[in-house]
Amino acid sequence: MTFATGVVARFAARHHLVGDFGPARAPHEHSYRVVASVRGAGLRVDGTLLDITVLQHGLAAALAELDGRDLNTIHALAQLNPTAEVVAAYLFTRIRPALENIAMDELTIEVWESDVAYGAYSGDLAASRA
Repeated sequence: MTFATGVVARFAARHHLVGDFGPARAPHEHSYRVVASVRGAGLRVDGTLLDITVLQHGLAAALAELDGRDLNTIHALAQLNPTAEVVAAYLFTRIRPALENIAMDELTIEVWESDVAYGAYSGDLAASRA
């Protein structure tokens, strides 16, 4: 049995892709929607998986680093193309420390570039506590 809960936030940023990506090679902007969710085996005595403000604050702090920026100028994102998948993995590394002392099993980050396209990254949180 696994429970999940999550939060949603938005940020706007520019990027361009390097390689055979057609029109996406030109600089363009997205209004990104980010979903951060955690999974765990049990609920707390108050019926919640965790205090979602912890997740909200972690996500807000991570997105503040990206909002209004050109993602190609952020070293950790520019090493690869700043795709939705790469941004999701980057956000995972930024949010994970906020969850270190909370007994969650998994963190998933979805980065939506549009209403129909997203990339995601999931990682095991339990292993990082072992």
